[in-house]
Amino acid sequence: MNSFDADTLLTRCRTLAPARTAIVHAVSANVLQAAREAHEAGLITPVLVGPAARTREAAEAAGVDISAWQVIDAEHSHDAAAKAVALAAAREVDALMKGSLHSDELMGAVVKSDAGLRTERRISHAFLIDQESYSKAFIITDAAVNIAPDLATKVDIVQNAVDLWHALFGADVLPKVAVLAAVETVSPKMIATLDAAALCKMADRGQITGCLIDGPLAFDNAISVEAARTKGIVSAVAGNADILLVPNIEAGNMLAKQLIFLSGAEAAGIVLGARVPIILTSRADSQRARLLSCAVALLLAHARSQGLIK
Repeated sequence: MNSFDADTLLTRCRTLAPARTAIVHAVSANVLQAAREAHEAGLITPVLVGPAARTREAAEAAGVDISAWQVIDAEHSHDAAAKAVALAAAREVDALMKGSLHSDELMGAVVKSDAGLRTERRISHAFLIDQESYSKAFIITDAAVNIAPDLATKVDIVQNAVDLWHALFGADVLPKVAVLAAVETVSPKMIATLDAAALCKMADRGQITGCLIDGPLAFDNAISVEAARTKGIVSAVAGNADILLVPNIEAGNMLAKQLIFLSGAEAAGIVLGARVPIILTSRADSQRARLLSCAVALLLAHARSQGLIK
């Protein structure tokens, strides 16, 4: 069973060398404490990129010993993002981690055409969710980067998530991708259902690989065998989804946060589609969520280094 509780993830990561991780603008206590925890767990080797004086002041205030960590001075947050991205492009770090700066600042530096981190795919975000009431861990995508993805972007979002799934759980079994909409039938009035039908046909023709995909599926049909059976849906995906592709950022963001804050789900977030994994944490994230995200980044970086995924 695919599970990502902390013990399982950390056990899998113990045999791997820590990911050399550029922490961008690490000038606050919570970021440095998260870096220390991930470092002590053997997940990352921190490289602190940001104003050196402010970084050391924050570390002293937080009681975090950074004397053994590399500190790369930067004038401000924009400069820190640019320098961290340059380190990743030069393969001097294996991953990037957002510190005390806005997500747009970091991602703006990542997506610049001359930054060297873009691939042929669109960049996307994925939440790995562990919800007690569901039988296994699953992925929600995209809940943080692409606002209103068109069909071509959704192809890349799916393929990025499939690569993540294989990096975490292996390539022996194909993940089941549910393309979510409000209904389970195709309607010309609902773009999400048309995109779902197109994505399924694209998978049939080999334009999407490494997964089983079905849609449109309403959320209940995607995760409940009983709901799918009641509506007469015959599908290998319905009721047993591993990956939930949402129609837009609002749907994904609200779904993920409802599960985390109302249902007590645990989550790890990661940005995909760049040449290195990007840990894009929120200020509201717990230290545990940050730790889990670092573990996911390490497993993803390792799978890429082994040629298991692109």
